[in-house]
Amino acid sequence: MTLHTLNQYGTDFQIKAISSLLTHKEFLINIHDIISEEYFENSAHKWIIKEILKYYDKYHTTPNLETLKIELKKIDNDVLQISLKEQLKQAYVASDEDLEYVQEEFTNFCKNQQLKRALMTSVDLLKAGDFEAIRGLVDNALKAGQDKNLGHEYFKDIEDRYREDTRKVIPTPWNLVNGILQGGLGNGDFGLIFGNPGGGKSWSLVALGGHAVRCGYTVLHYTLELGEDYVGKRYDAFFTGIDVSDSAKLKPKAMELIPDLPGKLIIKEFPTGRATVSTIESHIKKCESMGMKADLVIIDYVDLLSSKKQNRERKDEIDDIYVSTKGLARTLNIPIWSVSQVNRAGANDDIIEGDKAAGSYDKLMITDFCMSLSRKKEDKINGTGRFHIMKNRYGQDGITYGVEADTSTGHFKVTQNYSNSGDGEDKTWSPSTKSNSLDDTDFQTKKKLAEKYNSAFFDLKA
Repeated sequence: MTLHTLNQYGTDFQIKAISSLLTHKEFLINIHDIISEEYFENSAHKWIIKEILKYYDKYHTTPNLETLKIELKKIDNDVLQISLKEQLKQAYVASDEDLEYVQEEFTNFCKNQQLKRALMTSVDLLKAGDFEAIRGLVDNALKAGQDKNLGHEYFKDIEDRYREDTRKVIPTPWNLVNGILQGGLGNGDFGLIFGNPGGGKSWSLVALGGHAVRCGYTVLHYTLELGEDYVGKRYDAFFTGIDVSDSAKLKPKAMELIPDLPGKLIIKEFPTGRATVSTIESHIKKCESMGMKADLVIIDYVDLLSSKKQNRERKDEIDDIYVSTKGLARTLNIPIWSVSQVNRAGANDDIIEGDKAAGSYDKLMITDFCMSLSRKKEDKINGTGRFHIMKNRYGQDGITYGVEADTSTGHFKVTQNYSNSGDGEDKTWSPSTKSNSLDDTDFQTKKKLAEKYNSAFFDLKA
């Protein structure tokens, strides 16, 4: 199987296509990345296309006739010279009568050849079982010649920079977190929550997804560890406030409440290590084609995806997965939340810092927002924990909040700023940034919270 040539269109068509490339700079700019001299059978045509592309790559414009005449003199073949002079003469005097048709047909031809070339290359990749590379080749071929957007024009697009709705966000369930995120995680952002095993990371994702559904958004939740049905039960527990293990009460209450939820939720399971970022992307696009356009994507969790850079150091694989996930968020303009483990050194830390990220510290560099959820053994018993803001592209970081955590329903209440004074165990709770959810808390509730934590937790006189 070989690439087709333009012979099927005839000589006149080919001359008009070349004429368009020589005399219409905009057409050349839009199509130069998908043209090849291989598409032409005639040696003179091949030479002209080669010179056009070479000149454009160097000077970013079309070559004029005088430039081509200079290059013609360098050819030793007299027969080719004569043919070239004739072909160039025809090209520069060609009629623009059916220009629009010629340009459109020629563009489609080039796109089809790009796709054919990708499929031909994929044969060997198929034998090697490299499906990730195949998808990449085909996807790039399908996108060839489509991107006409130059980007943000700094001196022109001032209004766009300051338009209030430029950054659309999906709020988290936690007012204090929303406050430092400028409202929530925005389109194209990648947010990450670190935590120790069994600390409630997956539940925090349920809280993020459930809150978005309550706000009327469409959420796609990908699970790589737990089954779809069990994740669904966790959402039932979140929406109803009933313990996930209490099926007798959970089912009827969920059936009562779920029909009234304003948003939509799809839970999709992929086996651990079997799915890639491309797998996730394909499913997102499939959902969109069926009328289920995602507002928020949740992946539990990214580290369990497979990398196209297999048989390399695990760190390299993880970095590739995270870069690809960030790229997915940007490409589809959708916010993505995920979670990740901390290393052994951070498993028992009162506050989990960025240097305790398992696998690769580069995770923090790649993502837009990172926070840790630290819950030691006593925290799991007492229903407490701490959110620590490790990285925040949109505001302040280094803040630590106290958390009331119920991992039977997925309810996490961010309560107060938390500060660890000194190297000892003397920990204080600052009342300066009290959550809005506790503003109307009555005296008795405050008293109970004070007794549960310590006397400095709340000012009981307030």
